[in-house]
Amino acid sequence: MAVSRHGSGVRADIRAYASQVHPVFMLPPVAASLFGAVLTTDFELVPAAVHAVAIFAAVYTAHVKDGYVDYHVRGEDDDHPLTVAGCRFGLVGATTLFAGATLVLAVDVTLLAAVLTLPTWVIAYLHAPQLDVHPIGATMGYPAGIGVAILGGYASQTGAVSTLAMAFAFVFVLVLTGIKIVDDTTDVAYDRTIRKRTVAVVLGPDRAVALAYAVISVGLAICLAFALVGLFPPGSVAAVLSLALVAIAAHRAPPKLATMLLIRGSYVFLAVLVAAVWFEPLASVL
Repeated sequence: MAVSRHGSGVRADIRAYASQVHPVFMLPPVAASLFGAVLTTDFELVPAAVHAVAIFAAVYTAHVKDGYVDYHVRGEDDDHPLTVAGCRFGLVGATTLFAGATLVLAVDVTLLAAVLTLPTWVIAYLHAPQLDVHPIGATMGYPAGIGVAILGGYASQTGAVSTLAMAFAFVFVLVLTGIKIVDDTTDVAYDRTIRKRTVAVVLGPDRAVALAYAVISVGLAICLAFALVGLFPPGSVAAVLSLALVAIAAHRAPPKLATMLLIRGSYVFLAVLVAAVWFEPLASVL
């Protein structure tokens, strides 16, 4: 059966599957997994790498499934590199990789890490066409996946989940939920035509934007509070400041530019938090 819609042969098939690797959306979940791992005092590379592979496979599943639904089912996209069979083979391959990595976590690392990893695949597979037609599912699927990735990454090192890991996961879920609401304001007109009920569709763009920045502000305020009480390292204040400045600039920008700025700002936010944790040991608060 043909896999690629644009050519035949092994090279065309590889190009088609490689096209489903989107670094802008894949790197944050993998980075979140590794971030959860470095929150511990004794970082071990192998369990961290296994969990990161599982998270990558889950996000790859989401991209293949979304592409299949958006092009072959809904007819939203103008083009897609994979045939129907290619999408199905891709889903089987990604799911197999995910299952293998999760099984390794369960048998050789810790059962809790495997349990916390499973929801990421469920969210990924059900994102389209189930979750993305409801305001909560469409908005919080990706942020929730990031939060669970942090918890799973932490559990892959310790076999447990700490208050610290849950606090970081909570902050990221809030901040990324706000960013996702802003992102959805760029497609309000089209989403209405396909009956996709995002927050922006339900509330309208203006109220959705107001809610988005309120959620981001709450997330940053909580992050700052956790730093002030000593739960987060002091360097977390710099992360809050960096994203706050980006959010101020984004608030005055059109939706597409605002989304681009906030996504890049979230990368900086994560990078500064990783640096803060890496260079400021957390043994006293674990």
